[in-house]
Amino acid sequence: MNKYKIFKNKKIIITGHNGFKGSWLCIWLSLLGAKIIGISLKDKNPKNHLNLVKKKINIKNFYIDLKETKKIEKVILKEKPDFIFHLAAQSLVSISYENPKETWETNLLGTLNILEILKDIERNTVVVIITSDKAYKNVEKKKGYKETDVLAGIDPYSASKSSTEIAIKSYFDCFLKNKKNIKLGVARAGNVIGGGDWSKNRLIPDCVRSWSKNKTAKIRNPHSTRPWQHVLESVWAYILFASKLKSIKKLNGQAFNFGPNNRKNYSVIELLVSMKKNWNNVKYLIKKSKKFKESNLLKLNCNKAKKHLGWENILKFDENIKLTAEWYQFFYSNKNKIK
Repeated sequence: MNKYKIFKNKKIIITGHNGFKGSWLCIWLSLLGAKIIGISLKDKNPKNHLNLVKKKINIKNFYIDLKETKKIEKVILKEKPDFIFHLAAQSLVSISYENPKETWETNLLGTLNILEILKDIERNTVVVIITSDKAYKNVEKKKGYKETDVLAGIDPYSASKSSTEIAIKSYFDCFLKNKKNIKLGVARAGNVIGGGDWSKNRLIPDCVRSWSKNKTAKIRNPHSTRPWQHVLESVWAYILFASKLKSIKKLNGQAFNFGPNNRKNYSVIELLVSMKKNWNNVKYLIKKSKKFKESNLLKLNCNKAKKHLGWENILKFDENIKLTAEWYQFFYSNKNKIK
């Protein structure tokens, strides 16, 4: 903990702090002694165990839509943060097909608002913007995508993230590179799993909701592989990246992949088999979606993060699944005790 005393008593703005990863980030940074300022929409699941933990943290909450430029600007300029973690987004591929315009506005314009505000910040501020592994042009590359590979997502969600990355690069090169007080980095994380994710049309949340009611879960793409990683691995990556970004000049403006090592891919079926070891009455039915197309293979090359940040996944695949299953089991076994 002493190694990361740079966060102690520092003001940290987290956009999307009521989301899955944002909640865990709040908890971790609070343990490091940070003063958390959250910007997000109001919580849709107030009885989530994560939120009960967050109630014990002194978080300054601002419930603002990312598209409300003036309100966001007022908060950032008034609070004068030492760090900004920008996580807020419409993060679901399925929803992006149902509401593409909202997805584009939230992901691209929301980030543009943050970038525009950074031009006027005078305080020394470290900024980590979280985008997505789906920003890459997916050609089913077996060796995994490097940070220098082409960004060109197809579906509305992925395309909005690719475009967001272009906007970030443009603002950095034209406006932020020569601002000595701003340090900016981009994080592209793999498919994050873990307790506290309640998103619809995501594999594990859909499964545990069904299994908790002794129902059969519907599986879309059983043979698709993803860079599965536990939420604490990715949150740790963001924190480590921010700490390095503050002190290492050459990292400014760079993007990093954060995901599991690429020695083996794990499919949806393999994930379900591992869940079955940690959950009773696992039942699922393969029912492919005709509404939208998803890629079969998605893999990241994270050698850059290991070399320059000293970061790599610690947990093994089965450990990820075990920790995730145990969190949801604890939640459902204590659901009626939550107040």
